[in-house]
Amino acid sequence: MKVQVLKLDGTAAGDLELSDDVFGIAPRSDILHRVVTWQLENRRGIARKARERSEVSRTGKKFGRQKGGGTARHGDRSAPIFIGGGKAHGPRLREFDVSLNKKIRALGLKMALSSKTDGNLVIVDNLELTDAKTKVLVGILAGAGFGKKVLVVDGEAVNEGFARAAGNIIGINVMPAIGANVYDILKHDTLVLTRSAVEKLEARFNG
Repeated sequence: MKVQVLKLDGTAAGDLELSDDVFGIAPRSDILHRVVTWQLENRRGIARKARERSEVSRTGKKFGRQKGGGTARHGDRSAPIFIGGGKAHGPRLREFDVSLNKKIRALGLKMALSSKTDGNLVIVDNLELTDAKTKVLVGILAGAGFGKKVLVVDGEAVNEGFARAAGNIIGINVMPAIGANVYDILKHDTLVLTRSAVEKLEARFNG
C-alpha cells in the first residue's frame, strides 16, 4: 500500500510503501473489543483490603453484664461499632490481572492501525520544528487539518521540541512507537505516524 508522506505544514515529502501485513488487515470488532477490554482491565488499581470482624485480633471475652449494666448487651470488642473493630462490608482484595494471547494482542494492534487507513492515517516525514513553541504548533496543526483528537507516534523517542510544544494542546497526544496500543489508536480521530514510527512498527511485527 503506497501512501503520501507529508511535512508538518501539509506539503508533500514523497511516498512510502506500507506493509499490507500490518496496515492492510480487515478490522474485526470482536478482536478489537477483546484487546481493549484486556488493556482497560489491567489498568485498574487493586483496592486495599480491609480487615473484617473475623480477622481482627481483639479479645473475645464478654466485657459487660448481660443485664443491669445500663448499656447495650455487647459481646467481643471486634464488633464493627467499636474503635479497632473489624470493618463491616469492607473492600475485598480483587485481582484484575487478565491474560490475553500474544497473537491476539498483536493482531488487534495491526487491525487498529489498519482501521485508520480509510482517511484517518497521516504519515509525516518527521516532527522537527524550527520554532518549538505551542502557538506555532497550533497554527501548523490547524493548517494541516488533522482534526481535534490526534495521536502522534514517533520512532525510538518522541522529538523533544515537538513534545514540549504539544504538551499544552488539548486533544494532541504523543508517544514513541513502543507505546502504540489499540485503545489509544481507536480513541483518537486521526493517527499521525512518522517515517521512523512506521519502520519501528513494521519491524516490531516482522522481527
